[in-house]
Amino acid sequence: MDEDARVPAPDAPVEERLLFLQENMVSFANQFSMPVIEVALVLSKYIRILLESLQNAAQSNGEALPSRLTEPWHIDTQNEPPRIDSFPLETLLGSLDEDRMDILDTLIRTILNESQLPFTPALTLLREWESLVRTQLAAVSGPGQLFSPIELPEGF
Repeated sequence: MDEDARVPAPDAPVEERLLFLQENMVSFANQFSMPVIEVALVLSKYIRILLESLQNAAQSNGEALPSRLTEPWHIDTQNEPPRIDSFPLETLLGSLDEDRMDILDTLIRTILNESQLPFTPALTLLREWESLVRTQLAAVSGPGQLFSPIELPEGF
């Protein structure tokens, strides 16, 4: 996170708070060449947390969430994704940079908490990231490619 930049206040427009989160995630992922597998693991944690909170609130109000929030977005892929059991899981887990993942985790948590970003737009942003990550994971043909840096499109 840029030390000169301040997390937008809770009364700032939602778009400004979302943009701040997006810019900081992109900057961090690019600066630290975040492997796609590490981004996927951090994203999955926050998607689960936000979705669970939204589902509990919706259920207590007798409402249902749209599938755009509750389900991963469809991705187009020509390849059949490799099966996870074809990868040496213990080796993969031992190769993760937990410090780097903790920093991304802290960045997301801090911005969500300090800006009090509403969960629905935050979850939508994370679903967009998830879609990008899943597309890249679907193209993986071997375990080493899981540790390739995430490729973010121009203007993402």
